[in-house]
Amino acid sequence: MSELGISIYPSKSSFDEMQSYLTQARELGYKKIFTSLLEVTGDTATVVDHFKKIIQYGNQIGMQTCIDINPKLFKQLNIDYSDLSFFKELGVTTIRLDEGFTGYEEAKMTFNPWHLKIETNISRGQHYIDMVCDFGANTKNLSGSHNFYPQVRTGLQENYFKDTAKMYKAHNLETSAFIDGDTGKVGPWPVSNKMVSMEIQRDMSAASQVQLIKQTNLIDNIYISSSLLELEELSAIKAAFLSPYPVLEVSLNPNISDVEHRIAIEELQMFRGDYSGYMIRSSQSRIKYRDAEIMPNNLDNVQFGDIVIGNSSFGQYKGELQIALQPWENDGHYNVVGKIDETNLAILKTIKPWQTFKLINN
Repeated sequence: MSELGISIYPSKSSFDEMQSYLTQARELGYKKIFTSLLEVTGDTATVVDHFKKIIQYGNQIGMQTCIDINPKLFKQLNIDYSDLSFFKELGVTTIRLDEGFTGYEEAKMTFNPWHLKIETNISRGQHYIDMVCDFGANTKNLSGSHNFYPQVRTGLQENYFKDTAKMYKAHNLETSAFIDGDTGKVGPWPVSNKMVSMEIQRDMSAASQVQLIKQTNLIDNIYISSSLLELEELSAIKAAFLSPYPVLEVSLNPNISDVEHRIAIEELQMFRGDYSGYMIRSSQSRIKYRDAEIMPNNLDNVQFGDIVIGNSSFGQYKGELQIALQPWENDGHYNVVGKIDETNLAILKTIKPWQTFKLINN
């Protein structure tokens, strides 16, 4: 089952801060925790004790922890891939390998007696997961997750994100990816301009990032990469995750009528299946509002992402909501009532014929 996760960074936060954050997130329904040993320095025993205490608290309240590690840290902590008891004692359920071994080691790790899940790095690509599986991995204990990228312009290109995730889905493996919010207070690295998996996410609200990832139908679990987000944003992310349909953020023109506002915002939309390529048509409103007067207004030429409603000059099309997928000249029948926010155009492109969706005023 797909789940939502939060991140904690024990080397950057106090136990009390993290405990409060985990409690709050769990009450909202979050069930997964991501943490990382990659950036940790200092006395190993002290560091491990600090991690162990908060991980065990997460276990007590029903949350499962994934810990990020690499081969260099295996050596530093004197851990051999054939004996994962260190991680069992730490209390984690998943070991994420930010950098992998040769494929053979990963495969052997999946047969650990505690059924700890071994999570490999989807963003690596290069048929790496095929190689791990070729060594006879126990796929019940194998999963994948994308990286997150704190530096602007370093996030994954959307097609690469999808293509590499498809390699994991070809093996029926569980997948994860990262979003980030605006209210996160703690991250693992000094440079952090939103820690997202895809570059296109960086300018999007956290809720819209969730919508975009869900629309790929390739990612099971979504983690928030920064830590200590505010309750309001945690709640908005949860609502987006649970939404049965995509939600698009829009900006409406200030002078539209009450009827146009109701059609755009209060109604659920459905992309008609007889797709022309020029627009998304949502026709039910023309039936419900057939007796309403919709005076011609905002008759500018139509641009990609514009939301239009047929006005009273448009005969049987009066009241129909459409979203432009290409520009066209306005012949006077189309009231431009608003537009899809630029940061949500990537989501707009993923809406499929017959899919239900909703518009919200940003």
